[in-house]
Amino acid sequence: MRSIRGFAMLLAVALAAAPAPLVHAAGPTRADAEKDPVLKSMLEELDRSRSQLRLEGFEKPFFIEYRIDELEGFRARGEFGASLGSARFHRRVARVTVRVGDYKTDSSGRGDSVAELEVLDNDPIALRSALWAATDQAYKGALASYAQKQAALKQVQTPPQADDFSHEKPVIVLEDLKTLKIDSEAWDRMVAKASGLFLTDPSLGDGRQGVEYSNASVSGLAATYYLANSEGTITRTSQVRFDQNFSVGGQAADGMHLDRSYYIAGNSLADMDGPDAFNRHAIDCIKGLAELRAAPLVEEEYHGPVLMDADAAAGTLKDLLARSFAANRPQLGTEARTTGPFASSFHARVLPEFIDVLDDPGLREMNGKGLVGAYTVDQEGVPAQAVALVDSGKLDSYLVGRQPVKDLPQSNGHARAGMGGVAQPAIGVLKISAKEGLSPDVLNRKLLEMAKDRGLSSVYVVEAMAGGMNPRLLYKVAADGKRTLVRGAQLQDLDLRALRSGIVAAGNDLFANNQLGGVSETVLAPALLFDDITVKRANEKNEKLPFYPPPE
Repeated sequence: MRSIRGFAMLLAVALAAAPAPLVHAAGPTRADAEKDPVLKSMLEELDRSRSQLRLEGFEKPFFIEYRIDELEGFRARGEFGASLGSARFHRRVARVTVRVGDYKTDSSGRGDSVAELEVLDNDPIALRSALWAATDQAYKGALASYAQKQAALKQVQTPPQADDFSHEKPVIVLEDLKTLKIDSEAWDRMVAKASGLFLTDPSLGDGRQGVEYSNASVSGLAATYYLANSEGTITRTSQVRFDQNFSVGGQAADGMHLDRSYYIAGNSLADMDGPDAFNRHAIDCIKGLAELRAAPLVEEEYHGPVLMDADAAAGTLKDLLARSFAANRPQLGTEARTTGPFASSFHARVLPEFIDVLDDPGLREMNGKGLVGAYTVDQEGVPAQAVALVDSGKLDSYLVGRQPVKDLPQSNGHARAGMGGVAQPAIGVLKISAKEGLSPDVLNRKLLEMAKDRGLSSVYVVEAMAGGMNPRLLYKVAADGKRTLVRGAQLQDLDLRALRSGIVAAGNDLFANNQLGGVSETVLAPALLFDDITVKRANEKNEKLPFYPPPE
């Protein structure tokens, strides 16, 4: 399909050279960094701030960090067979962090300032002026925050369980810049055509009936992150990301709102679908909507085994686990290690003994497809590390930035941020795997064996989730293995306790759930067989159908 002429036009994208290695053979130097006009302006203003920033009678900063996030993006949208146009944007946002005090007790809290940079042409005075103004505001905030923290510490008996800020070895990392050049007309044509396939494709027949909306979009993003701090760290990382989306929806005869969608994201256009492949996925969604409209309602309530295919499991595990591993600082005066559902679970069992969890931002592809959660250096200038979070079911570590927690005094390179946002611990590429995982056929046989042992006439398989605990594709499976698509369900009892004690088997193939957003993340997960999950009818309000048919 890659040889198709239309696809060749779509792939008229020129990117800069592939990323440079993390560390050059002899190591890049500040002189190398100053060849970049943005980094040069940042370093010159940082030097000036280090030597001159101090208010008489108050603490001098012990740490200053400048970060500039630059995004160049494009998006094209289509609806009902027409182009909704395309849009480009180019933004720069600076975030300045100033800390007073020392590494043990600092001004964490308000020593930050964010500035939208209007200048995009690398003018040094304009860049430095914006950084100067933001530094002044950040310093004032840091002084106020430090005074408040000193007062708060006098009100608590239990001392902090870790230093406020970690010592990290300075690094210099300079990746080659990546740019985005896109044939916007070709992208416009592709999404417009896909969004109108329910009207034009002859293979759909009556399947086009009941479509109330049909839209498609494609987008590209080139992001460059500049960072320099007073410890000597200088980083420039650059990456491109792309995604494609198609969605179609309507109502069943009883008024229930239904939808089908297709989404793909990757690190290059080679990871994306060409027009023909994208159209095939769109047609599959339209046909799938027709099947959902004709499907019976799920039974009122079911308790028993449920098999989640890898696609559904990856989304569910992202919702339940991804934030649980973040080591966020607890409130002053407590002995807590961190916050969140795993705050007291260090070295305790949180998953079955046959499950391991690793977060590895260095894992860039799987089966030849890019993983969007990959990165080289986090947004505090710390090189990314692979972290074994769960070993044989037991929680062994957390994702940590430069704000340490009890027992974890150093960053493991997982402080991540959206554009101009605060860097906080987050996943990169979260890999959940099973020791001696089972094949799909064995998992399905095991599901039916469990049904037989419990005297159940049917069980359930979830192929895809729609977000939250709502299955998008749910099948009722009879004792003979026959599958029947059902609709209108929601899952209950699917929580961290179910993950810890309710998983009886897992698959041997991983599905990659790539999600672009403020922070791009990837979850790799196998199929999961649960011992006992509740499947209930959602019983949501169903609106009346349109009073007359749509135009043809």
